[in-house]
Amino acid sequence: MFENSEKTNIEQLGEFGLIDHLTKNIKLTQPGTVKGVGDDAAVLDFKNKKALVSTDMLLEGIHFDLAYTPLKHLGYKAIQVNLSDIYAMNGIASQVFVSLGISSKFPLEAVEELYEGIYLACEKYNVDVVGGDTTSSRQGLVISVTAIGYADENEIVYRNTAEEGDLLCVSGDLGGAYTGLQLLEREKLVYLENPNIQPDLEGKDYIVERQLKPEARKDIVELLKSIEVKPTAMIDISDGLASEILHICKQSNKGCNLYEDKIPIDPMTYETAREFNLDPTVCALSGGEDYELLFTIKQADYDKIKLLMDITVIGHITEPSAGCNLVTKTGLVHALKAQGWNAFPPAP
Repeated sequence: MFENSEKTNIEQLGEFGLIDHLTKNIKLTQPGTVKGVGDDAAVLDFKNKKALVSTDMLLEGIHFDLAYTPLKHLGYKAIQVNLSDIYAMNGIASQVFVSLGISSKFPLEAVEELYEGIYLACEKYNVDVVGGDTTSSRQGLVISVTAIGYADENEIVYRNTAEEGDLLCVSGDLGGAYTGLQLLEREKLVYLENPNIQPDLEGKDYIVERQLKPEARKDIVELLKSIEVKPTAMIDISDGLASEILHICKQSNKGCNLYEDKIPIDPMTYETAREFNLDPTVCALSGGEDYELLFTIKQADYDKIKLLMDITVIGHITEPSAGCNLVTKTGLVHALKAQGWNAFPPAP
């Protein structure tokens, strides 16, 4: 992938030269950024706001496969998955720290491509890159991003504050990222068997983009504020709908009823799941990486959101003794179970 002899070896720059090269064009836009890259620490000032901080790590071979993940897309996604956590707290994302572990197979041009995606995401979401670190890696590419944001204390939304009778809502549609991943994995296998066969992704742009280039739902946070609806609890969907609902219910000490026929699934997601002999509902419940927002609202706020195209009511919160249930399209009731992402799978 990077065998061109004209590529620039990172060793020629060294760590500090690489940092200078990658950060020389940073322009700070956030009023809370007093000092960014270039000193021992960033200096931030949120005045009377509460600071929100979240971090995620992406490892080559675990969280992404460079066989089908363009580096620019990977940089963009690395930022999005972190910003999503800030928005899930009903906050405003303002700064990020980006740290990289880079193996010797990556020339400077590859790292520049990765940073193109990072800076594109930050520019789109009005976020400053204010620091980070680089080091060598013997295990492939490692990306660690810490996102920082802020909110008024009374605006912050937690996972543990859902109330009995609240409506369970979700933004966007679900399962697309997982079906997009299945498609990319299939085409990778075809390519490995015969490199002369080009990937067949025609007509599948939406689900491929859901996997490779997700978008954090800042717009939903802004929309809810504009109609004066404050969620009673909220979380982003990184590990699958079922897992995230169970997080809210467990931390709020509540039960829920989730209605299968209400779960929003895009037609392309549905059709592709069927092509792979997968249940589209299972893809939505357990697929993960959709980075939509799952939240609860008071029943009194229903009229404010009922006509919004990008928000769907999928169930309601119940007393804890009722348990967490999935009501199927045929009316059967099953205990809701999480089968999503396992960060620590058993060793082979």
